[in-house]
Amino acid sequence: MLDADASVPSFAVGAGYAAYRGPAIDVAAHRHAAFQVAIAVHGAVAIVDAAGICHRGAALVVAPMARHRMLEGTDLLTFFVDPHCAFADRLRERHGDGVTAAPELRDLTTTDLGPAAGPSRALDPRIVAAMDAVSAPGATMPGVAARVGLSPQRLRALARKQVGMPLLRWRAWVRLRVAAEALRDGRSIADAAITGGFADQAHLTRWMREMMGLTPTVALPALRGQPRRAT
Repeated sequence: MLDADASVPSFAVGAGYAAYRGPAIDVAAHRHAAFQVAIAVHGAVAIVDAAGICHRGAALVVAPMARHRMLEGTDLLTFFVDPHCAFADRLRERHGDGVTAAPELRDLTTTDLGPAAGPSRALDPRIVAAMDAVSAPGATMPGVAARVGLSPQRLRALARKQVGMPLLRWRAWVRLRVAAEALRDGRSIADAAITGGFADQAHLTRWMREMMGLTPTVALPALRGQPRRAT
């Protein structure tokens, strides 16, 4: 459950999604590996896309791998929806590319996401299985490919066609989520990096900046629910 007070950031993880409640902090250009549903607590969300166009709305959806940046100052409820879960099928139908307005999602809650956390019915089941398997400790691409009955080359091609990204990038996203959970639970940045499967703190920082637009140091207060300072 997310904190009802937007002045106290909160972070939660559920089946098929992660959720953040608090100020917009990912203000550098970046690309998520998940669908992002950004909902303004008050007013409007503002997101600038790769072409420099500023999109505003009560709720916006950013498709996986769409480069964008948030504008500061907005209190948000943000959901990161796994692209191979059932709710992502709904997002793909209407919001499958770039940044789009999503007024129908203005009142989205974690309760809505719960029943839709099962596997996608739109994607090839082998991709769904591979995305689950690739993040397991010790998983290798040849091993994952063999597990789902494809050659590594065919699996790479299918992943790019269906989810628009290499599976190794998806694995990095899953590891970031694990590291974020560790930071939220009080682990040091160095420990969180190891917990998430990164080589070290610098490795975690590089991936977090690329995929979330911020560093662990910047994310730490929000993940630990520290109240915002008055400005």
